[in-house]
Amino acid sequence: MTGLFDNFFSGSVPLEGYIIVSLIMFFAGVYGFLSRRSLLMILISIELILNAADINFAAFNRYLYPGHMEGFFFTIFTIAISACETAVAIAIVINIYRNLNNVDVDNLQELKEPDSPEEIKK
Repeated sequence: MTGLFDNFFSGSVPLEGYIIVSLIMFFAGVYGFLSRRSLLMILISIELILNAADINFAAFNRYLYPGHMEGFFFTIFTIAISACETAVAIAIVINIYRNLNNVDVDNLQELKEPDSPEEIKK
C-alpha cells in the first residue's frame, strides 16, 4: 500500500476521529430510539447512546489528562451500570412477551391497570 494510505495507518488517532465515531453512534442510537417499535431495538439504541458517551469519556481522558485514569474508571463504571440496566430491561421484556406474545411498544396499553371498576368487568 503506497501512495494514498502512507500516513493513514501511522501515528495515533486524533481526538476528532473519536468524536466523529461517537457522534455517529449517538445519533444512530437517538434515531433508533425514536423510530423503532420493538422494545429490544429500543434497548439496543439506548446501549448505542451509552457506548457513545463511554467513547467520549475515554478519548477526552486520554487526550486531556493522559496521566490520570478517571475517565477510564468512569467508563468502566458506566459499562457495569449499563450491563445491570440491560439485564433488568431484558427481564421486563421477557415478562411482557409472556403476557402479550410480542414486544411492540404499541401493545403495552394492554398492560395498563384499569382506572375504574367498569373497565375490570370488560
